Amino acid sequence: MTMTVGELFVALVLVSLALLGSNAIRNVSPWLRRLFLPSSVVGGFILLLLGPEVLGRAVTAPFEEAAGLFPEYVYESWAAMPGLLINVVFAALFIGRPIPGLRTIWLRAGPQVVVGQTMAWGQYVVGLTLAILILAPMFGMNPMAGALIEIGFEGGHGTAAGMADTFADLGFEEGADLALGLATVGIVSGVLIGTLMINLAARRGVITLDNSRKTSEALDEVRLQGDENDLPPTEEYSEFKKDLAQEEETADPLSLHIGLVGIAIVVGWLILNGLQWIEQQTWARDDGMEILAHVPLFPIAMIGGVLVQLCVTRFGLEPHVSSRTMSRIAGTALDFTIVTALATLSLTALGEHFLPFLLLALAGIGWSLFVLIVIAPRVIPENWFERGIGDFGQSMGVTVTGLLLMRMADPKNRSGAFESFGYKQLMFEPVVGGGLFTAASLPLIAQFGAPTILGLTLILTIAWLVFGLLYFGRMVPERGRGRWGS
Repeated sequence: MTMTVGELFVALVLVSLALLGSNAIRNVSPWLRRLFLPSSVVGGFILLLLGPEVLGRAVTAPFEEAAGLFPEYVYESWAAMPGLLINVVFAALFIGRPIPGLRTIWLRAGPQVVVGQTMAWGQYVVGLTLAILILAPMFGMNPMAGALIEIGFEGGHGTAAGMADTFADLGFEEGADLALGLATVGIVSGVLIGTLMINLAARRGVITLDNSRKTSEALDEVRLQGDENDLPPTEEYSEFKKDLAQEEETADPLSLHIGLVGIAIVVGWLILNGLQWIEQQTWARDDGMEILAHVPLFPIAMIGGVLVQLCVTRFGLEPHVSSRTMSRIAGTALDFTIVTALATLSLTALGEHFLPFLLLALAGIGWSLFVLIVIAPRVIPENWFERGIGDFGQSMGVTVTGLLLMRMADPKNRSGAFESFGYKQLMFEPVVGGGLFTAASLPLIAQFGAPTILGLTLILTIAWLVFGLLYFGRMVPERGRGRWGS
């Protein structure tokens, strides 16, 4: 079915109305705010309930070709959006932000890089082990299910939605729905379990809350009201004001920033096509193995964004590029990605694979908790909980979840966790959590088999863990608050 511009416009308007409605619902629902569920997740579930999987089964739609209470072309437009908009999110990730040298990043964020990498690679180990021993032989699932924990938990909704075409190309179409379901479980359980762990840490004397929950809820209220003048005088507030002043001084309009994102996507597309051409001319000739042919564009678009930012820095154009505007572009694209991905989620696929889905979710949660409680205090020399809880939140949902939990555990940022967490992303996201390996994990499993990739990820997990214990572990004090419950 060919869509017209008018039909696409209607689909976008409906998503906008869903986001508006979800914000209104969060404003009048204190329990939703306490859960810190993003408006995009709430809006996605609203459209899901009104779609063909729920209300559409009980109500006759007023359209000849309908998908729930919506015309079929709307549903088809939504299904196509996540794979396109996720490129915007990743292309804008590093534009407008100074990229420090590797030495600076390592000195500030090395321990968190170790914890984050251990969490991410370990999710593959746990998932692939589960797939090989239980999911494939007992439930007949595709062994690629072993990658779902990292894609859904560490990657989040955007990554899961962006890889839908890869799932379909490799014959594991239901995997996209399972990954989206895991992403939702990750966000909700990440906030709930993270909040519980923060309270336990406060009771055991690992951290001092300093009314952090009250501060966090106040911050959330202020953001919902949109009045930045009521923000408390924290370091985050100072950075907010700095970005705002920079944006006001920027002479170029919003279109400039969108244009830079477009350039980053084009650069990423050229790089990806170049790599795919090399693959076809070398190891993939004569029906050889294909890996890059199944890699989506968004992680390469992120590399395009890094190259664009390096050019901006090289030519002294930083005053004309606002990180706050870039964040808004990426945030808007991510909101639309999440809403449309959840709106087209197949509940039938979740129902058919409910027990495997539950096992994957429990295994992923258990691994993230293990790393936070056992590994983080032995690798992060100072303020291990304030910094480790951010990696836990990210490993369970999205970066925002990690930032939220760090804000709750350390509202005044006395530990410096925010800066370390930000630097860590530069050595983390290009590879896992939606990066290159995340995108390539499915074709790698399809090409080499789950046992081979399990062996590779197990080696990487052990390597990061041993390195962290030997290099940073010797800096951890034997006594004091460096250990859980000491």
